[in-house]
Amino acid sequence: WKRSSKLKLQESTRSLLSVFEEDAGTLTDYTNQLLQAMQRVYGAQNEMCLATQQLSKQLLAYEKQNFALGKGDEEVISTLHYFSKVVDELNVLHTELAKQLADTMVLPIIQFREKDLTEVSTLKDLFGLASNEHDLSMAKYSRLSKKKENEKVKTEVVKEVAAARRKQHLSSLQYYCALNALQYRKRVAMMEPLLGFAHGQINFFKKGAEMFSQSMDSFLTSVADMVQSIQVELEAEAEKMRVSQQELLSLDDSVYTPDFDVATPQINRNLIQKAGYLNLRNKTGLVTTTWERLYFFTQGGNLMCQPRGAVAGGLIQDLDNCSVMAVDCEDRRYCFQITTPNGKAGIILQAESRKENEEWICAINNISRQIYLTDNPEAVAIKLNQTALQAVTPITSFAKKQESPCPSQNLKNSEMENDKIVPEAAVIIPKAEQLIAPGTPIQFDIVLPATEFLDQNRGSRRINPFGETEDETFPEAEDSLLQQMFVVRFLGSMAVKTDNTPEVIYEAMRQVLAARAIHNIFRTTESHLMVTSQTLRLIDPQTQVTRANFELTSVTQFAAHQENKRLVGFVVRMPESTGGESLSTYVFESNSEGEKICYAINLGKEIIEVQKDPEALAQLMLSIPLTNDGKYVLLNDQPDDSDGSSSENRGAESEA
Repeated sequence: WKRSSKLKLQESTRSLLSVFEEDAGTLTDYTNQLLQAMQRVYGAQNEMCLATQQLSKQLLAYEKQNFALGKGDEEVISTLHYFSKVVDELNVLHTELAKQLADTMVLPIIQFREKDLTEVSTLKDLFGLASNEHDLSMAKYSRLSKKKENEKVKTEVVKEVAAARRKQHLSSLQYYCALNALQYRKRVAMMEPLLGFAHGQINFFKKGAEMFSQSMDSFLTSVADMVQSIQVELEAEAEKMRVSQQELLSLDDSVYTPDFDVATPQINRNLIQKAGYLNLRNKTGLVTTTWERLYFFTQGGNLMCQPRGAVAGGLIQDLDNCSVMAVDCEDRRYCFQITTPNGKAGIILQAESRKENEEWICAINNISRQIYLTDNPEAVAIKLNQTALQAVTPITSFAKKQESPCPSQNLKNSEMENDKIVPEAAVIIPKAEQLIAPGTPIQFDIVLPATEFLDQNRGSRRINPFGETEDETFPEAEDSLLQQMFVVRFLGSMAVKTDNTPEVIYEAMRQVLAARAIHNIFRTTESHLMVTSQTLRLIDPQTQVTRANFELTSVTQFAAHQENKRLVGFVVRMPESTGGESLSTYVFESNSEGEKICYAINLGKEIIEVQKDPEALAQLMLSIPLTNDGKYVLLNDQPDDSDGSSSENRGAESEA
């Protein structure tokens, strides 16, 4: 409830800011028009003073006129002198009224315009500059590379982002305070000039005649009391804002530091709505892209975007039945992609931290399941996330797996078993944390589709970090004593901590399947797994290009799942540039039984071992049938036809 209230508060704050700014603009226009009207009244009063003064002089100038027929004008002249005195007295009253209108009517509205409205406009410009500086710093932060050698640059950029955020927060708070105070000052500014105008007119007419009743005086007194009370409320509100600013200045810089809890973020995976700033990737050409920082929020089953300055948001994408997953994009961190239900790639977004990235992925995943349509969506989200791992966890315990032997084996353990037999009761089942480090990332796309591979390599030679190359670059395949082909689909790979037990493969299978179920990742890439007496090769069935190559001596552990017979995995030990070694587990789904693949790998390892002893090698080779071209093949283990192999290939395999 608190998170929902916070999200609604953020959305309402952004909408209210536009409303307040629009109100301030309207108030500015109205104030200018009101000032023009009041200046016209003041100008008319000044004109009245000049007119009465001129009238008085003109009346006195009557007697100085040389009229041809001036006889009998003495009464007129005396009367005009009297009227001249009256006009002079009226001129004094008009002058006092003009001065009072200037001080109590025109001056307050000018001060309101020049002080309050100008202050709001200046703070708005400062807020805009601070926001632009923050956007520039966030853009620089978003472009940070994932390489460790950039830690110094990263530290500087993080400090720059924190300083920009503090500056933006302070300027925004001052701007919001001015907008709030403007609502009070607006009422004072509207009433105070009229109050001065009324008092000036009363004083003007009281000296000539009693024009206003006592009730009007009491009314004006009540208006003055109301203005005073509004002034008291304004001072109380200003004091609260000053306290808030002091609390803000006392906060630690970690509040403004992005991704400060990257090691142990507190991630809420049960969200059914989410809001915040994300970077949106836009294609501007065939190979050029731009990133735009926008405010996104979810509403029902839709992803909405609210541009800066807009009162409401617009629809970006329907999230029902879509899928979302983390992706690597242009060397940027924390990117994820939303895919439509028909499998078409949608938008790519970038979050500013690991916590935000994973919470957005979880929220969109929950929304795509249409949880928001249930009576209690939060409870349903919690239940689904709790049971997601259980739904893909193998039923059989590790103890049962230990009881049923399989061709999966470790060469080091095999050597030890030749010397001694370990009692079954002494076998200790390792914990999951001892096999795989918590939070280890899972890679789902080590094998690219054939069309993407051709697009990436059209017109130039491809250099692949996984060692992919054309088949003819592996001449050892022609000289291999063993060749066996299997149709497989790559499910995922992840780093592991040990290769001393097949339990590490079972745990990797469980985590890979769990991650695919949680993130709705159903797409897999089909390949041919070629097992020879020297290597394991992944071959694209369409282009016959080798996607990955593993030396058989580097495969230290391999096993098939005990319940799902088509799941198979193996552990590869690879040297690193730092001098150490890394362990990675690769999980596949085969069209045939995984035990056959394990048997083929085991046979290849046996061939490598017995090659050191010619007599043992001859005995082993005599026990394996030959194909027509002199290759050894496993009995009853021809490749699967589900990938669309030609009838000639099937016939050749049957003949072999």
